Amino acid sequence: MIQKPSLVIHFFFQNVAARLTNRKKLKNFIAILFENEKIKIESLNYIFCSDQSLLQINRKHLYHDFYTDIVSFDLSKEGDPLNGEIYISVERVQDNARQLGQSFQMELHRVIFHGALHLCGYKDKTKKQRVDMKNKEDYYLKRYFQ
Repeated sequence: MIQKPSLVIHFFFQNVAARLTNRKKLKNFIAILFENEKIKIESLNYIFCSDQSLLQINRKHLYHDFYTDIVSFDLSKEGDPLNGEIYISVERVQDNARQLGQSFQMELHRVIFHGALHLCGYKDKTKKQRVDMKNKEDYYLKRYFQ
């Protein structure tokens, strides 16, 4: 009997120190987020890195020459369940948290969910898209931390 591959979510840290608490709960919640958004996933990797690492990715793959907090890649073949990678700059998240008056953990989870929502098809280029994305982030943050 052939078994369907199980959902695999991994967290990797590239020369950065970031405290990511309760990883099992977070992985389960991310799986629920995708289920709620009706996206089938097979594999998802979160890579936490430095500003410089993410800047290089941004330049090489997106042709953007600026710092960002997150870049998401859908690596799946058309019609297959999602295989994705999400790169997060820990330094950007720390700076954003300070500027927004948020805790690092709250901002980190916002960005984690933001990346997942990008892989679900949500965009943030226009004002309306940013409002929709923020509403979804708030929705999932509230449910995660309740």
